[in-house]
Parts: sequence; structure tokens; C-alpha cells
Amino acid sequence: MLKDNTAALANPDYRRSPVPRYLQIAGVIRRRIEDGVWGPNEKISTLQELEAEFQVARVTVRQAVEVLQGEGLVRRIQGKGTFVSGAVEEKRWLTLDLKWHSIAGIIGANVPRFVPGATPAAPPQIRPEDGTPAAHYRYLESVQSRRGQPYSFARVHFDDAVYRMAPARFDREPTVSVIATLDGLKVAKARQSFIVGTVEPRVANLLAIGIGFPTVEAHLVVTDDADTVIYVADIIYRGDCVQLDVDLLR
Repeated sequence: MLKDNTAALANPDYRRSPVPRYLQIAGVIRRRIEDGVWGPNEKISTLQELEAEFQVARVTVRQAVEVLQGEGLVRRIQGKGTFVSGAVEEKRWLTLDLKWHSIAGIIGANVPRFVPGATPAAPPQIRPEDGTPAAHYRYLESVQSRRGQPYSFARVHFDDAVYRMAPARFDREPTVSVIATLDGLKVAKARQSFIVGTVEPRVANLLAIGIGFPTVEAHLVVTDDADTVIYVADIIYRGDCVQLDVDLLR
């Protein structure tokens, strides 16, 4: 039995996942590059070797490599093979903090690109313990980028009464950073939860990643001192740029 389990670990069954096989393989190769298995300008395994390792058709391996090539992680040289790009940037640069002002600072560090014509698919998710829903919510969607590379997509509901306190700021700055610094507004509660998921087609297009790419999804709820829920956001982060760092003794 132990022998069979060892074999299963050495040869994972990629059919168990609903994510297309080529994206799973691209994810494995991506992680090896990020972990330094292959360094900058170093040749990775050949298509034939990858085909044998993952037990898939050659076309599936080619699709996986093309995904990584599109991300700029690798380059293919005719007749020589596939090589890691010259400079592989540390992608896990975004530390998701668990402190309110740190969250506001991280999100507010970049100018958002608002998605025009956004309409909510559903009302904001508010639990009884979160507080009392506002009378009316504004809705927006935005994409955050760093050095021209999109890394997060946000769906945001926020209190229309709060918007009217500083409309010019809300129209140009990340909503949560305005709320955190707005005179006359006191935040009494702020809760954030995380799940790990995979991206759906529309968001994949906005974040310039493949369908099924791993993501970290944050649900953030902010309540004022009158117990009104003034901000609800669902933020989808690219899984390859995020790390969660928690001080267990804090």
C-alpha cells in the first residue's frame, strides 16, 4: 500500500482537476522557475521530457509553454529549446496584511483603472453581525496594476452617503484608501476573509491571465461607528503575486 501511495505522489493524476491540463502543467513549470529550479537564461526540460513526465500529448505541453511565453517567463529559440527569461522578477511582492491601515495603504499605492459600465450582478454580501446595510450603495469595478501589469480586480459596493462626502476623491482614488483617510468618518469595524480559487473568463481577460489561473479572493467589509456597513469589496488577486504573512505571536 505504501508503495502505491508513493507512486501516486510521484505521478499525480491531473484528471482530478477541472482546470485544463495545459494550465496545470504551466502552473507546475511556473512554480519551478519561481523556486529557482531553472535560473535566468537556463534551458528548461525539453518538450519530449515534459511530455514523458506529465504523460500528455505534445500539443498539451506546447500549449503550457506558450502560456509561460506569453507571461514573459520563458522564451523559445528555434532549434535550441526553451529558456528561462533573462530576468525573472520576484512576483510574490504583494503581502496581504491583516491590519486595517496597512490594507488601505497597499490598495491605495496604485491608481485604479475603473471598468466602465459596471453593473452589480448581486447585492453586497452582508451578514447580520457585520452591521446594518446602508440605504443605497454605489457600485464600481476596478483593476489595479503595478508597472503596467494588472494584479487585482475589485468589485466594490460603498455607501452613497459616504461618496457624497468627497465625490472628487472617490472618482479618482481607490475607494478604501479614501474611506481610511476621510475626515468626519470613523471606521468601527473592518473584517477580511480569504479563499483560494481559480479565475473565470471575464476576470482572466482583465488580469491578462489564463482561464483557471490560481487566485486569492478577499472579502472585505467595513462598518462605521453608527454600525452602518459602508464598504463591501470582493477583490481577486493573481495567485502568483500574493503572499500572506501572519505573525502568530502578535
